Amino acid sequence: MTERFDCYYCRDNLHGKKYVMKDEKHVCTKCFDKLCANTCAECRRPIGADAKELNHKNRHWHEDCFRCAKCYKPLANEPFGARDDGKIMCGTCGSREDGNRCQACYKVVMPGTQNVEYKNKVWHEECFTCFECKQPIRSQSFLNKGDDIFCGPCHEKKFAKKCFHCKQPITSGGISYQDQPWHSECFVCRTCRKGLAGTRFTSHEEHVYCVDCYKTSVAKQCYAWFGHGTNVVNYEGHSWHEYCFNCKKCSLSLANKRFVINGEDIYCPDCAKKL
Repeated sequence: MTERFDCYYCRDNLHGKKYVMKDEKHVCTKCFDKLCANTCAECRRPIGADAKELNHKNRHWHEDCFRCAKCYKPLANEPFGARDDGKIMCGTCGSREDGNRCQACYKVVMPGTQNVEYKNKVWHEECFTCFECKQPIRSQSFLNKGDDIFCGPCHEKKFAKKCFHCKQPITSGGISYQDQPWHSECFVCRTCRKGLAGTRFTSHEEHVYCVDCYKTSVAKQCYAWFGHGTNVVNYEGHSWHEYCFNCKKCSLSLANKRFVINGEDIYCPDCAKKL
């Protein structure tokens, strides 16, 4: 006599019939659908014994219900991602939904596409452009001014200090004189063109001179000697410091007084009479 082989729930004989193993118990398909089947996370209907079931993280779907929540593409044999809200999405829709957005056009920067990342922000490569000339920067060097990005040439043109002499941008180095910027190679003596950076110099009428050229080309020569007087006496093309304009014989200061010239010497009237 054949041993009975019954459904765990309804005790119906399972010999020659289709059944399902559930928790090591034999269950007829009718009882399985009614008592044991998992509920589909999408359609909320039981996933019967005759249906193909898919599961992910303790959730279950009919094979036909396992689709992208955005484009409805079947995902049974495709890569997918599960969002925090429980939705299942294909890779493309997931990237569009959750991916980084370009700071310029605000569209999603898709994985694998050319992009630029800077200060924790991302741009499409073609959207990462110079604020001034609007051209894509790509592999060029760039600088920022606040939130604006500039290519090297535009930044130099717009923000670099310009040399007081040649009016061209100073990209590196340079010197400052009377609150004006100069290229080192532009800061030269007006007469001999000698570089004046780091050397003694003086200025006259907005031009700069080395000490030697100033003495020979600019400064008036005292007829007695070259010094640093402030008040000057001029007479017939000659110049003297005021404290040098003295009588040759008695050394009396003749500034603002009568005097007599004899050759290259000056005398007070009394000494001139004794000559």
